[in-house]
Amino acid sequence: MKKKKEQAENPLHREYGIPSNIKYCFQNIKKYKPILILFIVIGMAANSFMQVLGSFARKYVIDLVELQAGSADKDIMPLVKLILVLAAAYIVVWGLDDFSDNRRSYYFIYVRMKMITERVAKAISMNYQNLENPKILDMHEKACRATGGNDEGVEGMMRSFYKVLVQAMLLVISLSVVMTLDLRLVLIIIAVSFVQYLFFRHTVKRDRKEVWDKLAPTWRRMHYMEQMTQDFSYAKDIRLFHMQDWLLGKQHRVLMEEQEKMLHSRNLWIYNSIFAHGTSMLQTLATYVVLILAFMGKGMTIGNFTLYLGLAATFASALTEVLNTAGDLKKKSLWVDDFRSFMALADDDENDCIPLPETDSYTFEFKQVSFRYDGAENYALKDLNLTLKAGERLAVVGLNGAGKTTLIKLLLRLYDVTEGEILLNGTNINRFRRKEYFALFAPAFQNVEIFAFPISENVSMKRPEETDCELAEKYLEQAGLGDKLAELKDGVRTELLKVLHDDGVDLSGGEKQKLALARALYKDAPIIVLDEPTAALDALAEYRLYKSFDEMIGKKSAVYISHRLSSTRFCDNIAMFVAGKLVEYGTHEALLAKKGAYAEMFEIQAQYYKDEEVQFYEKEK
Repeated sequence: MKKKKEQAENPLHREYGIPSNIKYCFQNIKKYKPILILFIVIGMAANSFMQVLGSFARKYVIDLVELQAGSADKDIMPLVKLILVLAAAYIVVWGLDDFSDNRRSYYFIYVRMKMITERVAKAISMNYQNLENPKILDMHEKACRATGGNDEGVEGMMRSFYKVLVQAMLLVISLSVVMTLDLRLVLIIIAVSFVQYLFFRHTVKRDRKEVWDKLAPTWRRMHYMEQMTQDFSYAKDIRLFHMQDWLLGKQHRVLMEEQEKMLHSRNLWIYNSIFAHGTSMLQTLATYVVLILAFMGKGMTIGNFTLYLGLAATFASALTEVLNTAGDLKKKSLWVDDFRSFMALADDDENDCIPLPETDSYTFEFKQVSFRYDGAENYALKDLNLTLKAGERLAVVGLNGAGKTTLIKLLLRLYDVTEGEILLNGTNINRFRRKEYFALFAPAFQNVEIFAFPISENVSMKRPEETDCELAEKYLEQAGLGDKLAELKDGVRTELLKVLHDDGVDLSGGEKQKLALARALYKDAPIIVLDEPTAALDALAEYRLYKSFDEMIGKKSAVYISHRLSSTRFCDNIAMFVAGKLVEYGTHEALLAKKGAYAEMFEIQAQYYKDEEVQFYEKEK
């Protein structure tokens, strides 16, 4: 019932079951650190031997003491020899167990780190469209939690199953001895342990349902608040708008939300602990009653009394541990479900893909393309028919929310169309492998993300050994950052940001956008896409940069999103969007002459810089 409910809330979530998840974890052990299996076996044998050895050691020592006490010859050498043998055996096994425990702990962590790498690889390679799906974001958050600690999630599953194996071996050994005393004692211990297990399972289910299942959205909000309050890009607004108290209040409410859930979880486990201790006292009392009766009625020796007492306690403890850990395995298994559900998210089915056309001439055609964001009522783009010819400069204009950025996302195939199709040289772009298709484009976006790498790698977006520093410097100079590089002691090898390097350099908004243009030039792709990358520049600086940039890209195709004269006047065609629809298409002069939506928008936006910019533009001509 729970499975159906959870799948109804998120049809992407899957439940695999404990046996399947145990197998999955061991497959990862075998894949990443197979020697760990050997240390698991060694640990099982050594740990079981050490716990049973104590009970038998006490029996034999007591028996020998009794024997010597009743003997006229008070030779203590047999007792000394026995103690030395037992001590030597214990030291050897203890050393073996300690060494294997050290290796196991390290290797469990190692396997989890490898699984984290798998998760990260999945997250950074999955379809961009999924990154705005709240259900998938929650799945990713749960997958992060499933690999976030030693005793939870996937590593907790491995450790818990190891504990089950150890306790199961102890259970078999102790049961084989205790059954020779009184079967009723075995039944009492089993009954009490089973009752404890049922209450434990009840607690696990309530804890999952009432706490952990409801915390994923809270964790996502916590992560956002922590990221925002520590992100330097938000710092100016936070201070100048006096947002500190407001943000702290929001963060406090999120933390209180988590604390309330965690407190409820702790209370549930306190109740479980009280119940377990109470029933254990009854179990211990029953054990003493049976043993005392056997001692008095059957002439049991003190040594055997001690042996049975110790092994009865070992049997009860092992049985409780097996049942509870089996219940705990259910809890850990749910975490593994979260991890596997995220990892099982479908990737592109690229089995039937075809190679990109071997040509330098690429024409894109939007045919009756419509797109609606997941969960949105209205279409962001509707019934779009548009052609971008090889070598063409296309300006895409419109007010905010007109669909310009959505158009770019569809062209770049960051999103797949809801209806219609996009053709590349007459072939649906879904027929091509996404990675190969991405290689066709050199984008520059308005929000430029800077990585804590050297400037050269921020331009090349490649590994250091694959980066041509001289080429990166050339394009940075062409993009207008020559003076900035001249100021820097290490030039293009200067580290950016102070996240990883104390002497890292921060760039201004305009400098970041120029760096984005250098990235586009460095990639040397056949289609350039500029999504308002020069918004931080003034109109004349933008015109100079665009004019220079347009000359540098030569015969390549280019799509410009901008509201300014500097980008629209030198483009071959202009596409005017209003409310997700293409309402006008043509040259700058033709659309001005039409006196429609484009002409109106142009006049309104150009009036603030029109005279100065037009004079400059005419002078440049």
